[in-house]
Amino acid sequence: MVTSTAGATRAVRGGQGKPLLSIRDFKVEYRTGAGATVHAVRGVDLDLYPGESLALVGESGCGKTTFGLGLLRLLPRLGHASGTVTFNRGDGAEIDILGLDGRDLRQFRWRDAAMVFQGAMNAFNPLLKIRGHMHDTMRAHTKASRQEIEDRAGELLRLVRLEPARVMDSYPHELSGGMRQRVLIAMSLLLEPEVLILDEPTTALDILTQRSIVDVLHEVRERLGFSMIFISHDLSLAAELADRVATMYAGRIVETGGVRDLFYQPRHPYTLALINAVPPIVGDLPDLESIPGGPPSLAALPRGCTFHPRCKFATEECKAQDPPLLAVTDQPGDAHEVACIHSGEVHLERRVRSDDLETPA
Repeated sequence: MVTSTAGATRAVRGGQGKPLLSIRDFKVEYRTGAGATVHAVRGVDLDLYPGESLALVGESGCGKTTFGLGLLRLLPRLGHASGTVTFNRGDGAEIDILGLDGRDLRQFRWRDAAMVFQGAMNAFNPLLKIRGHMHDTMRAHTKASRQEIEDRAGELLRLVRLEPARVMDSYPHELSGGMRQRVLIAMSLLLEPEVLILDEPTTALDILTQRSIVDVLHEVRERLGFSMIFISHDLSLAAELADRVATMYAGRIVETGGVRDLFYQPRHPYTLALINAVPPIVGDLPDLESIPGGPPSLAALPRGCTFHPRCKFATEECKAQDPPLLAVTDQPGDAHEVACIHSGEVHLERRVRSDDLETPA
């Protein structure tokens, strides 16, 4: 049954206990035809804990999707991942994801970790009905009978607010965008993975459908207790779905912290700029501040801090060094980390807004 004791065994949240996913010095590079190297992900260190929801935010092109694809070894042939990515399975086994190959790698995907891709239509075979997708996925990893697959798929479809009798016999193009996205979520949970990676799951959906997807994710996560990496450029969705947020810029994590800390006490100029570029939900509309310039080319990164050409706090020192990600030292016990030598100035100049973004308890 899908409603097993999974939720009870994955109750640890927010940095307590042993990480479920431990990522150290994770890099992804692409070789171009001209011989140049694109540094898409640069030395990421992150931990994901059992039952935790981590949001990865940043502008398009900062490396968020490549990070997710790299974790599941789904990179194109020109991509190369390095570093250490350790998955600590619930049964006590430690798995070196970058060292997996062949059958072990195929078993890891879907069974231990799954991904909901951006653009649901492109994730389906247009010639297969949804029933065919469900059966193919289960049979590739288990010896479940036809009836067991039907029961599992039906239960998950109902969990994401879809009617199995209609959806199972439909082709992908016969479903709306929101329905396809919910089918993808159901498919990703067929084998009860402990980690679910969602890449912009609400992109190109209208506001009401986005609301429905968010509600579904809340319910499903509460029911099954999996850990989640939520990739998005939508700060309001990140605030609502995440326990913790990581800001990525030019392939690197520049700030991490709890939702409330990051949104109300940002320490990195880029995080502050992202927040100041979004209008508040309530109250008077302040002057919005666009971020000057554009993200740098990942094949020709500026020296020093990669954000300094766009940063109003930048000094000559910023052009000379790329600061490491360090804990905020004036708040003992805080998990807030930032990679900026001017984090104190950013903190003093932060804009306190009257947003009514919901944050997890």
